[in-house]
Amino acid sequence: MSYLATAKQQKGYQKIFGIGEKTPLTGLGLLNLAAKEKYSGETQGEEVVVVILSGNCRITVGNEVYEDLGKRKDVFSGPAAAVYVPIHSRYTVTETQGQDLTAAVVAAVADKQFASFAVRPDEVVINHRGILNFKRDVHDIVVDNAEGKVDKIIVGETFAYPGQWSSYPSHKHDTQNPPFETKMDEIYHFRIKPGAGFGVQIMYTDDFSLREAYMIKDGDSVALPLGYHPVAAAPGYQLYYLWVMAGTDGRGLKPCDDPQHAWIQNIAPLLKD
Repeated sequence: MSYLATAKQQKGYQKIFGIGEKTPLTGLGLLNLAAKEKYSGETQGEEVVVVILSGNCRITVGNEVYEDLGKRKDVFSGPAAAVYVPIHSRYTVTETQGQDLTAAVVAAVADKQFASFAVRPDEVVINHRGILNFKRDVHDIVVDNAEGKVDKIIVGETFAYPGQWSSYPSHKHDTQNPPFETKMDEIYHFRIKPGAGFGVQIMYTDDFSLREAYMIKDGDSVALPLGYHPVAAAPGYQLYYLWVMAGTDGRGLKPCDDPQHAWIQNIAPLLKD
């Protein structure tokens, strides 16, 4: 089974991974609107976060209106703007600046209904992680900052430096074993700058019954239902990925590092000193 969805140019809404197709709890779609176009959708038993990748828009959820969303020309030009859409809700995305708009529509199975809300770029929590050749910037969009405001969904963005590894040391979160590991499936959506570049997505399990590697091009997506899943950016190219996660036992993520490589975490503080 392939967990890779290669990029395809499509106007309007494009389903990449439906909930339950590759991952039981999460889904991903992409929205491409031309100037002044609009798209209307309706959630059922899933909560949704609309993340603006490029362009500017207005999003209406029920009677709530969120204006002037999105300032960046691409994902590499600043933190994201996003809107949370609860279960059983209608929403409309309208392009407002007379230019193309690209947004990701990430979803997770949910049981509880909450109020909609917007996340502005200055509300995104920025973390700098890693050392040496596995440094990256991680932007939390709907993570701890949304606890008590959403049911299961977790959303953020990772920016890997050229030639660097990310989601490393290799970790997984496919087994419910508290307090050591929580079970959550995940989906990545990638962008690469310059666009001719590439990255590598690796997926493997302890027994190597899953042992895959995908050449990642700009606009590709990968479903991650199980296994360790490190990412590498080719030298000379910035690599970005949007991630959405969800589990059945709360939103507290506890990943498990591959025990073969966990020693790297132990030497990191020494190297920083």
